[in-house]
Amino acid sequence: MENYVEKVYAVTRRIPRGRVTTYGAIADYLALGSARMVGWALYQSIGVANVPAHRVVNRRGELTGRLHFPTPTMMQQLLESEGVRVTNNRVVDFERHFWHPAQAEE
Repeated sequence: MENYVEKVYAVTRRIPRGRVTTYGAIADYLALGSARMVGWALYQSIGVANVPAHRVVNRRGELTGRLHFPTPTMMQQLLESEGVRVTNNRVVDFERHFWHPAQAEE
């Protein structure tokens, strides 16, 4: 049986390359906990292989988790390497890049 952190990781691994989701969207999809708990779980993922935490932003498309990466610019660099533009620590065209976990089930 997966624990909460493992469930957050499983959803995060499903985010397509070049797309982003929010802490709240993951929390809503799991129907467990809050956006803050998702952020805490992803903070635990630093150094865990295959968890693209850089694809998770806040509800305004801001890179609020960037300070938890090895360098403050790494989150932006990873997103930009996937074709997601970032200006002033915010995803450009956030709505276009947004992916909700429930979309994968439609």
